[in-house]
Amino acid sequence: MLASRKPLWSDLKPPVVRFAPSPTGFLHVGGARTALFNWLYARHHGGTFLLRIEDTDRARSTDAAIRAILDSLAWLGLEPDRPVVFQSERAARHAEVAHALVAAGRAYRCWATPEELEAMRAQARAEGRPPHYDRRWRDRADGPADQPFAIRLKAPLNGEIRFHDQVQGPIAVPAEELDDFILLRSDGTPTYMLAVVVDDFDMGVTHVIRGDDHLSNTPRQLALIRALGWREPVYAHLPMIHGPDGQKLSKRHGAIGVEAFRDELGVLPEALLNHLLRLGWACGDREILSLEEAVRLFDLDRVGRAPARFDFRRLESLNAHYLKAADDARLVALVRPRIERHLGRCLHPHEADLLLRSMPELKPRARDLNALAEASRFLFATRPIAMDAAAARLLDAAGRARLRRVHDALAAVPDWGRASLEAAVRQVADAEGLGLGEVAGPVRAALTGRAAAPSVFGLLEVLGRDESLARIEDALAHPPAEGQGKNG
Repeated sequence: MLASRKPLWSDLKPPVVRFAPSPTGFLHVGGARTALFNWLYARHHGGTFLLRIEDTDRARSTDAAIRAILDSLAWLGLEPDRPVVFQSERAARHAEVAHALVAAGRAYRCWATPEELEAMRAQARAEGRPPHYDRRWRDRADGPADQPFAIRLKAPLNGEIRFHDQVQGPIAVPAEELDDFILLRSDGTPTYMLAVVVDDFDMGVTHVIRGDDHLSNTPRQLALIRALGWREPVYAHLPMIHGPDGQKLSKRHGAIGVEAFRDELGVLPEALLNHLLRLGWACGDREILSLEEAVRLFDLDRVGRAPARFDFRRLESLNAHYLKAADDARLVALVRPRIERHLGRCLHPHEADLLLRSMPELKPRARDLNALAEASRFLFATRPIAMDAAAARLLDAAGRARLRRVHDALAAVPDWGRASLEAAVRQVADAEGLGLGEVAGPVRAALTGRAAAPSVFGLLEVLGRDESLARIEDALAHPPAEGQGKNG
């Protein structure tokens, strides 16, 4: 069971990495960034990306959280290369290793009661010492046979635990700072420290890439690995992600779960991945990188030590970029459910086709899927369409007079194409000695019920002759009363 000391995995190729979330809630963007960096490292080096669900805390782990994590990773495209490992299913293996360590004299049974442990901690605090277990059972084996016991590691008493972290650099922790931590609880369940070490070894993990909030766990895990005589993985501890104010990213900053970015904020996965990529990883002045480019360029030597700041405005800008480049049919599939929820009904096939044809006009102005859905609603409005306050102001007496002349010009257009429509509207503007915007504004208001909308000529083309002229006629026949129109 216990092998002789073996060297680091670092000379073995290709690497095997893992992402190991605890299913106690949604997938935090910090966890998503960790998964991304592991995935990129594996892809860059031709290695393997694994997923382990650390669900040993049955009181806090939920099936809903497991589904949320798996769904979020699938949405991001960061799915594992092998079947998912569930830590809770490996308890027997964890216990086997703990008992083997006892048999080898590198761990021991501890019969200390909860009351004794609390008394030890209280005394240590009173004396200004770390509240460590006092090792009273380390060199004894005469405990009561009929009483439950825990199994503790015989941690080193002298020297240092040294390792080189691929991000943080050389680390040295005095052995005196370690305690004889528990491997197996008195109820027979494994602790996190034991389960992680055993699972990483059995899964063949060569590189442990995780958040630097785990850095304090590493010396203890190395003490256990060295007691077992197993190969030591290469460690890389990533900097934390902070909010725009420099504080740890939390709910007070807004969305922090991957599901919220997808469902509530309407963010595309490629935009979130691009933003997460640049949180702690340097690539010169490059801001926009495809996942393919990231695979080619990514390595741990470009990961910094300082905490990264999540920039919601930068994410919004990236999302606008990716929306503009996205396939129109894909965007229809993404915004259609949002539109249908607002309408309270399903879109008819001809309406879905209208939405698809409108995408080239709508997506360049949108910054997220919610805004894109909102901008699309005028397509399905019931006539006469409602006007917001700004649109109503454009349809004052002067605006309606211009709209009447545009209507007559458009009705005479034989070819309902963009070039012909633009020429007709420009001709009205030139004849009146007005700027194009002064003429196009009332038309836009009549077509959409809003002052701000895509190009008038694109709208006319997408809506078609009959619908466009009908909406203009509605605006002329039902002029907004003074003060009419909803703000916003």
